[in-house]
Amino acid sequence: MLSTVVPLLLVCFRTYALANTELQKRGCDDLIGSGQVIDSCGVCGGDGSSCKVVSGVFTHSLAKVGYHRILEIPQGAKRINVTEIIKSRNYLALRSRSGRSIVNGDWAIDHPGQYQGAGTLFTYRRPNEISSTVGESLLAQGPTNEILDLYMIFQQQNPGVRYEFILPVENHANPLHPYSNSPGDSESYSLERQESTHDPDKDGFKNGQNSLRNTALKPEYKWIETSTTSCSASCGRGVRRRVFGCVHSHEEVSELLCDEAHKPAPREDPCNTQPCPAQWDIGEWSECSKTCGLGTQHRQVLCMQTNANRTMTVSPKFCRHLPVPETASNCQLKICSKWQIRTDWTPCSTPCGIGQRSREVVCVSNTGEIAPDEECNMSLRPSDVENCDMGPCTRSWFFTEWSNKCSDCSSRMRTRSVVCLRDYMSSLPLEGCGSQRPPEVHECNSNSCNSQAEWFTGQWSQCSSDCGSGSQQRAVVCILRSEEGLTVLPPPHCASESQPPSMQSCYHRACGSRWYHTDWSPCSRSCEGGIHVREVRCLTDDLHPSENCAEHLRPASQETCNYEPCLPQIDESCRDKYYICNIVVQAHLCMYDYYRTACCISCLTFARGQSYRLGYR
Repeated sequence: MLSTVVPLLLVCFRTYALANTELQKRGCDDLIGSGQVIDSCGVCGGDGSSCKVVSGVFTHSLAKVGYHRILEIPQGAKRINVTEIIKSRNYLALRSRSGRSIVNGDWAIDHPGQYQGAGTLFTYRRPNEISSTVGESLLAQGPTNEILDLYMIFQQQNPGVRYEFILPVENHANPLHPYSNSPGDSESYSLERQESTHDPDKDGFKNGQNSLRNTALKPEYKWIETSTTSCSASCGRGVRRRVFGCVHSHEEVSELLCDEAHKPAPREDPCNTQPCPAQWDIGEWSECSKTCGLGTQHRQVLCMQTNANRTMTVSPKFCRHLPVPETASNCQLKICSKWQIRTDWTPCSTPCGIGQRSREVVCVSNTGEIAPDEECNMSLRPSDVENCDMGPCTRSWFFTEWSNKCSDCSSRMRTRSVVCLRDYMSSLPLEGCGSQRPPEVHECNSNSCNSQAEWFTGQWSQCSSDCGSGSQQRAVVCILRSEEGLTVLPPPHCASESQPPSMQSCYHRACGSRWYHTDWSPCSRSCEGGIHVREVRCLTDDLHPSENCAEHLRPASQETCNYEPCLPQIDESCRDKYYICNIVVQAHLCMYDYYRTACCISCLTFARGQSYRLGYR
């Protein structure tokens, strides 16, 4: 009878507890809906006083490479966040007080991921080795069911580790800093959770249960191994746990009927201890090497193998049964902007000589909008300003015809206008054309009225050039008319009148572009062959630079000259007067007239040798 009542009581108690919990949850939901909030401790409508936030930064300087315990996380801790402030070559490691390594134990660095331990799930994060600057971290929601020790695998200067977690008020204690100066801190220091054991309902049920166990029921209920769990891993060393159940008359009953104090300790047996096949561990891609256009990105690829419940890096040959993942790849974040020429060149800033011209050049995005110049390749930017050569600027004196002639003897003076003009017909200061300014006033020769001599001109010859500017000539003679006829006189007899020009310029049609050149420069050598040069330009009729001249008609810009051999200048009086002239040469005394005359042959020979070595032969 009693064996039937006790299980029924247990079922009723569990049903009541579940129903009561569900009512409390619905009541909390109703409170939240009515404006209540869950505080930082997770209490509905609480004020945050039931827990305390424990936080700090471990900045102690370490010296020895290896594992260093830096923090003790008490039992019952929630919302655990341990983060390395700056990325370094150090690693975080976590170990339970029961001796189980949760993350990065036995000098084996685990993959980033989730790891079970101390009754909660820890998330282990390691930053991207190329682009990230933040260090690695350990996160868990908690609560923990045992004390945990946090280690640093020290390899370089500690950049600082920030930690934070929440403890219930009744379990609040300072976390252990093995490197702090507080009294009593040591490697053996531990924190134990102080739980209240006073629960009338629970104690009453336990007392009733103990009463049943102390009666004749005790020998009838016992703990036996009922089964084993499946292996926790298919390779690399997993564990099987032995499952113990409460048995009565070879039948499994509720565990509450057996004495908890006599339940066998949990036991784990290793299984599937063979190493796992090696696998490629593929890291995250780095940032693209270019912000636009085709770039490259890289990632780390390691051959990893799990053995003895730890994953470590092995030689790539162990992964040769698998295709090798790519470690580099092309990438393109966006299409690069490019340069665009918006306008043609403006006219040259000056009508002759060297000036400047400009055009509009902008950086345009792939959508056609104007972008900042920095988004385009500055080394490929087309020039927006350049020099322009409009040909040489010429300045000349220009003058009009005389106001009247002296041939009628009515005027004693005649005048004309004189201006200095450039080739594009804008007036300049008169001194711009030089000091040889033509006269503006001329006095007539009164004696010319008594003379019958006058100038006679012939017909103009044909123009010397078929195109462009040329010249024409004609005969101009002084002739005296008399009753005897015409007599040719010397030009001074017609001095009372201006002599008509015997030559004038002529122009039939435009020639287009033609080659122009300067005179030859002096020959570079006076004998045995030298060179002389001249400047050659292609110019239009209005003397602007052009590229339309026939290249095969281009005049030579360099020629050889002075082919005749050099004849030595023999000076009969040149001779050495002293036997120590070689010392004079070595002492560089030939620069003085006295020694140059006294040691003429030696100094002259030395000078010719120097000229030969310097290339002035």
